[in-house]
Amino acid sequence: MTEVAEKAAGAGVAGAGGAGAESAREGLRRLAGLVAGGDVVVLSGAGLSTESGIPDYRGETGRRRRAEPMTYQTFTGSEAARRRYWARSHLGWRHVARARPNAGHRAVAELQRRGLLAGIITQNVDGLQQAAGADRVIELHGALDRVVCLSCGRRSPRARLDARLRAANPGFEARADAINPDGDAVLSDEAAAAFRVVDCERCGGPLKPDVVFFGENVPPARVRDCYALTEGAGALLVLGSSLTVLSGYRFVRHAARHGVPVAIVNRGATRGDEHALVTLDAPLGATLTALLDEPVR
Repeated sequence: MTEVAEKAAGAGVAGAGGAGAESAREGLRRLAGLVAGGDVVVLSGAGLSTESGIPDYRGETGRRRRAEPMTYQTFTGSEAARRRYWARSHLGWRHVARARPNAGHRAVAELQRRGLLAGIITQNVDGLQQAAGADRVIELHGALDRVVCLSCGRRSPRARLDARLRAANPGFEARADAINPDGDAVLSDEAAAAFRVVDCERCGGPLKPDVVFFGENVPPARVRDCYALTEGAGALLVLGSSLTVLSGYRFVRHAARHGVPVAIVNRGATRGDEHALVTLDAPLGATLTALLDEPVR
């Protein structure tokens, strides 16, 4: 086993095989065997991006969060809530836009390049998987680099909105206390109240990031595509997701119902562990990098 694989194994625990480095090494071997069969569908979550400096919701970085995420109902029902959101998101976007793919993203892109993946479903909205070179990625929850008008439905680049918000708020020098995984920064109410929001350039309607908020449904056609991809997979590989939210967990259940083997690599237990043939509690970057070098036995 390579040095990287040794480090990954030493940090991980294979849920099906007991504790310690030996069981982790065996878990990595079993994972490699599943992936080598091809037609793998990757389902990635926020834990895949933590090594790029973007916190997750429920892992170690998530426990340090100090604000609840914006809900769709609150955003659409209150002008003050939209002002508060855009003030915080304007700061948070700078952090997300600077983030770069990590070893885990690059390993997934390499698995795709080798022809081992049937598809990638990501719950993340940061675009880092594509930035690492992957394509044909289903963005289950949308992406922060686009905005959509709630009145006319027009989509436009986030970079354009960022320039307009900077021009509308030349003296806005607030500092974010923390960054949340959805690109929403923690900011005082006083600082947010002074922020000026801009609306759709075409119709004047309110703008929203092109992401699925809490309390909002994923578009049905997108869900159907994910179901079809999952049930036809050779294996479902879950990366960096606790699967606490049904949005991602349903695909694990769907895979299990169709006899598709499930493997999970995550820091900590997940809601889907009972359905998994292989579980690895291990750092994503080191583990996926080691997976690329693991011989199939």
